[in-house]
Formats: sequence, C-alpha cells, structure tokens
Amino acid sequence: MINFDKDELYPLLFEPLYKEVMWGGTQLAAKLNRPIPKDGPAIGEAWEICDREGFSSLVANGPLAGTSLHELVSSYGKEFVGHKFSGGLFPLLVKLIDAGKRLSLQVHPNEEACAKIGGGAEPKTEMWYIIAAERGAKIIAGLSGKSTRRQFVENLNSADIEKLLQVFDSYPGDAYFINAGRVHAIGAGNLLLEIQQNSDTTYRISDWGRTDSNGKPRQLHIEQAMESIDFMDRTVPRITGASDTTDHNRKYPLINRCPFFRVDDLKLVEDWYDSTDSTSSFHLLTAINHPIKVGRDDRITEVPVGSTCLIPASFGSYNIIVGQGVTSTVVRTTL
Repeated sequence: MINFDKDELYPLLFEPLYKEVMWGGTQLAAKLNRPIPKDGPAIGEAWEICDREGFSSLVANGPLAGTSLHELVSSYGKEFVGHKFSGGLFPLLVKLIDAGKRLSLQVHPNEEACAKIGGGAEPKTEMWYIIAAERGAKIIAGLSGKSTRRQFVENLNSADIEKLLQVFDSYPGDAYFINAGRVHAIGAGNLLLEIQQNSDTTYRISDWGRTDSNGKPRQLHIEQAMESIDFMDRTVPRITGASDTTDHNRKYPLINRCPFFRVDDLKLVEDWYDSTDSTSSFHLLTAINHPIKVGRDDRITEVPVGSTCLIPASFGSYNIIVGQGVTSTVVRTTL
C-alpha cells in the first residue's frame, strides 16, 4: 500500500507506452512533439493511461512519480476512481492513435458476445476524438443502411466491402462513438484520442490484403467477429465538432448516454472552474490544441498538448488555467 495521504493527491500525468505497429504514422512526433526517432520503427499507439495485467502506467510528475496506476487504484479505491468502482483494474484505457496507414476492418464484442466466445474475451466500447487529420483522411464506422448480413459476408474479401460501410471525411474536432458490435476502421492520416473500456479484445474482419515483413497476412478472426457484429445497427456514429472559436467558455456533450464513460468537449477562452464532486468520479482532461494547467493552490500540474491528466475522485474543486487570447480545447472524461 502507498504511504501517501489521500488529501494530498494531485492531478497526475503518466509515462506513455509506445506500441510498434505496421500501420504507424509520424504525427505523434510532428504534431505533439513526442520523442519518437524518425528512423525508428513505426509507432502507431501511445497508451497514455493503462492498468492492464502486464503493464500499468507509471506516474510521471510530483512526489508519486514512479508509482503505478494499479498501486493507486488498489490503495485508494473509490477515493481515487469514484463511487461506481467495485474493485479490480482502472476501468478505462486512454490511447493516442497515429495512423500512417489504414487500420484493419475490425469489431469489438459486447458482454453477451464475450460469454459465447469465451477464451478471455473482454467487452469493449470506445470513442474517438480527431486531434489532427491529413487531407483525404477517412473514418469507417458502422454498416450502411442498405447493407445486409449476407452481402457483408459475401464481400469480406472484396474491395466492394467499403460500399457496405459508412465512410466519413475526417475533420479535427469530430468525435465517433464506437459501441461494441460496430464495424470500424481508422483511415490513414488520422491522429486521434481514444477513450475505451479497459479491454484489449479486437477481432479483425479484413486487413485489406496486407502482409507483414515476412510476406504473411495477419491473423483474421472471422468466426468471433460474426458473433460480435450487431447487424441491426445502422446508427450514424459521427458527432460533428463544434466551432473551435468562441467568446466565452462552452461545454459540448459528446458522449452522455454511455454506461462506461461520459465525454465533454470544453472550448475555453478563460479559466474553467470544475469539481470531481459533481460527478463522484475521477476526471480525465486531455489538452487538444494548447497546453493547460490543472489543479488548485499548490497542487498545479502543467499538461502538454496531447497529454491527459488524471484528477482523483477525492480531489474536489479545481481550475483549468488556459492561455490568453486563444480558444483551448479540452476533452473531459468521467465515469
């Protein structure tokens, strides 16, 4: 157990874990100034806040530096996570996705599908917030209104599969709700924030005919995917972004009816006053376009662009301090 008074907890930053993937891009370095060598392996994911078996994020700032997220959750419980916490791991996983190439067409299971599939499958619902998008970048999310299960199955290995999917032009500030069972793929040129249930279960439906460095195709999971896809779902998952300029502070709800997380888009031209007491939950604050400062009194944390700060549930009132003469976009996530 940690010997640190809960009343002294403060807004926390964590050391990211970078993942090498065949589809990785360059925007983590170019847009967010992350220390990723240009001549190194392709990096496509930064796990910003994670509490998984085998890896738990380490605190990067203040007197708790080097402490794992799992140690914090185990030591403080509801005081750290919030009143909904019933033990176990931190409930969410926060990532940055840097897509230099298109990701596979995939789906995540819900609880019912996991029960049928077995093998340690975990349910996974997630959302994306577009931080940056190169010209021509696309998002694939959901089945089109005209597609049928039969057509989908018959076209799995055909380029015509895209005609059965909802395809969107990608714009910074847009968000997408990817509930379990919704077919999806992130297109090349996207840099996005991903908020998700704490799960690492993904079923690939198609990898667009690609092969790895050894000339072998990546494994697909057709049987599990067919068990997971909600073929009745034709909902448009895109949440169009609000204007990034405003004369006063505004809060735009992005995800407010999901049982796993709630997400708001804050457009701030002056300091924002908030409290974890209002939600009885931790707050995650992601600085999208400008650095911010978060906290109160002598417990203030500077949050660089692209980074996510975790405010423990017991922290109470705090300020988001923004720069003068700019509109700062902050994504706020709670349970």
